[in-house]
Amino acid sequence: MTFANSAYLLLMLLVIPCVLWYVLRGRKRRAAMSVPTTSMYSGLRKSWKYYLIHVPFILDMVAIVLLSLILARPQTTDRWQDTEIEGIDIMLAVDVSTSMLAEDLKPNRIEAAKQVASEFINGRPNDNIGLTIFAGEAFTQCPMTVDHTVLLNMFQNVSSDIAANGIIEDGTAIGMGLANAISRLKDSEAKSKVIILLTDGSNNRGEISPMTAAEMGSIPSA
Repeated sequence: MTFANSAYLLLMLLVIPCVLWYVLRGRKRRAAMSVPTTSMYSGLRKSWKYYLIHVPFILDMVAIVLLSLILARPQTTDRWQDTEIEGIDIMLAVDVSTSMLAEDLKPNRIEAAKQVASEFINGRPNDNIGLTIFAGEAFTQCPMTVDHTVLLNMFQNVSSDIAANGIIEDGTAIGMGLANAISRLKDSEAKSKVIILLTDGSNNRGEISPMTAAEMGSIPSA
């Protein structure tokens, strides 16, 4: 909050001498009637007027404060700031072949890869990230999105069971995985496009070799 005439706020300082004057006046005030002892009145209940005796003065001080604020003309301002954030378009290509069920990494390779990928996604809040999974064939699990909550939820459902149960052909078609990821990035207008490959083997399936897939587009790979 800002004030158009902040000098008027100094009027609030008038409250200080007014309070001092009121306190000193109360101490010097003499009683209307003097009695040798007040013990006889100790049992009497105080009327409501006793508790309201200082209210007029308090209201006067509040009035001074409010008047000062009004004269100072408090104002609020809306500040707009344009911030341009340049993210990267990223496709994760994750191997879900049955070899990823090996338990040389705990609990197994696929779960270890998912943990690493999830940490990576959480560390890239401004990037557009999608997910391709592959075994002997490849398909897009999640198109590129900045809604990483949705992406992570879908990522948790990634499993090598689809290859183990014959839902997709087993094997390691790295070239097919890269080609699928590249197809998602080819129309991107981002200045930086990246494919991150998570696999435990060498290409042994698919009609497209990894080198051919890499030559399909000018996409830097990691």
